[in-house]
Amino acid sequence: MISGSPDAIAVKNLVKSYDGKKNAVDDITFSVRHGEIYGLLGKNGAGKSTTIKILTTLIDPTSGSVNVLGYNPEKHPLQIKKRIGVVQQAESFDFTTVENNLKVYATLWEIPREEAKARSEELLELFELTEVRRTRAFELSGGQKKKLQVARELMHDMDILFLDEPTVGMDPIMRRRILDNIGKRAASGMTVLFTTHFLEEADYICDRIAIMSNGKIKVEGTSSELKAKYGGLRTLEITASEDLKQEQVLELKEGLFNANLAQDAVLEGKTVKIIGREITKVLEEVLRFARKYVKNIESINLRDATLDDVFIEVVNNQ
Repeated sequence: MISGSPDAIAVKNLVKSYDGKKNAVDDITFSVRHGEIYGLLGKNGAGKSTTIKILTTLIDPTSGSVNVLGYNPEKHPLQIKKRIGVVQQAESFDFTTVENNLKVYATLWEIPREEAKARSEELLELFELTEVRRTRAFELSGGQKKKLQVARELMHDMDILFLDEPTVGMDPIMRRRILDNIGKRAASGMTVLFTTHFLEEADYICDRIAIMSNGKIKVEGTSSELKAKYGGLRTLEITASEDLKQEQVLELKEGLFNANLAQDAVLEGKTVKIIGREITKVLEEVLRFARKYVKNIESINLRDATLDDVFIEVVNNQ
C-alpha cells in the first residue's frame, strides 16, 4: 500500500493482452484524484471495460503498474473490494425480487437492519422501482434491470464507484436523476470512474475526460479544454424530410474530404452532420456538395463544436 497518495487511482504504462499478440489496453497512463469524476470514453472495443476489470481486480494486467486507493490490485484484491462499488456493463442480478436484491446487498455489506431499510426505500423511490419491488429481477425490462444494478450498488458506502455504461436503457429524466445523485456523492468525497456512450452525460458530470481508441488514450482533459483544443471545429447539420442512406453520406464524405472542404460527415437518421475547421469560409461550396446528395432539405444549422464532435475527430483521425 502507498499511503498518503493524492490519487485514488494511479495507472502507469498499463498493458493487457488476452492472446499475447494484440493489446486490448496498450500502454496507458492516467490518474484519478480523490473525489473526482473521471470519464473514460471510446468506441466499443477501445479498451475501457478491460481497464475497469483490471482496476476492480477481476483480471490481471500483462504489464505496467496499477494502484487503487494505494493498493496493488494483484496483491491486495480484498482490501480494494471492500472499498469500491462496481456497476458492470453486462447484466448482473440475483434471481429474487427487486427489494430482496437490495436486502442481499445490505447483508453482504453488513449494513444495520434499520439503516438498510431506510436506504432501500430511498433507492426504490429514486429509481422508480417501488411499483415493481416484489417483481423478480429476471422479469424486469432491460432499463429496470440496469436501474436495479445501480441502485443495488448504492446501498453501501464506498470510496470509489466504477460505472460501466450505467444508464443504458433509461429515459433522459432517469439518466439525469442518477447523474445528479452521483454528482452529490462525489461532492461528498466519493471518486467515480465513468464510461458512457452518451457523451452529453460525460459533458454534464465529468471533471476530466479521456478518450480511448485501439487500446490507447488519445486525449485527456476537461470538457472545456478538449473543446478549446478542437475549437476550430464547426458542425453543419443538414436535415432532410426523409431518412438518409449511409451510401449517400459516404459519397458526400469522400467528396468533401477530397475537396478539402470538411473532415467528416456523420449520419443520424434524417440529419447529416458535416464537421470541419473552416466551414464558414467554404460554406457555399459545402452546401453545394450537400445538395447533390441530400434531397428535400428541411433545415440547415451551423454550430460550434460539442464533445460529440471532439470524440468523432479524435477517434476517426488519430
